[in-house]
Amino acid sequence: MNTLNDVMVFEIPNVHEERGKLAVVEKEIIPFAIKRVYYLYDVPSDAYRGGHAHKEQHSLVLALSGSFDVIVKDGNTSKRIMLNKPHIGLYIPTGIWREIENFSSGSICLVLASTEYDESEYIRDYDQFKLTKTT
Repeated sequence: MNTLNDVMVFEIPNVHEERGKLAVVEKEIIPFAIKRVYYLYDVPSDAYRGGHAHKEQHSLVLALSGSFDVIVKDGNTSKRIMLNKPHIGLYIPTGIWREIENFSSGSICLVLASTEYDESEYIRDYDQFKLTKTT
């Protein structure tokens, strides 16, 4: 069963030269195969996204532009992580609740996911989520 110790912030390899920076996400740097890519943009600063956990999906969350906070919870403790650099990723394994808030103007949140979309593998009720952590 995953805990907040399994949530990892890590640096995406990048190359810097006078023409700009290039960040590269390859299969060797993340602990899952990518099956889906989606992104959030034009999110109002007072909006709240996420509010769920996954039974199967692993995720890598990146702030391609701007900043936002990701709140992760394992049923016992929580942690707030600000993402504000496009080469810093947040790995969220299965069984971790996530919420995203405090979007800056123009922010873009990119998510790399290990599964295709399947509503049945989401846990959208926090009380139900906490029950899954005790069984």
